[in-house]
Amino acid sequence: MKRKLKIIIPLVIALILLVPIKECYRDGGTVKYNSVLWSLTKHHEMTQDSTGNHGYNTGATVRILCFKVYSNYPKFVPYSQQKGA
Repeated sequence: MKRKLKIIIPLVIALILLVPIKECYRDGGTVKYNSVLWSLTKHHEMTQDSTGNHGYNTGATVRILCFKVYSNYPKFVPYSQQKGA
């Protein structure tokens, strides 16, 4: 019984720390996967640039232990270059 507990308890802790919760934002399609140890944000928000062109800011941001390890956000994509436009 003790051996099973030694296996089960670390697995439960790992699940709590690593399994994300999905959050969807109403800004054009941004999705955030948030966990205790890491987070991934896939940006896709409607905006316009300084010249008045409408489009989207896209990109991704990865954080591990609250440190930003990867980011290619923002990248402006004009509406005329969107799929199906």
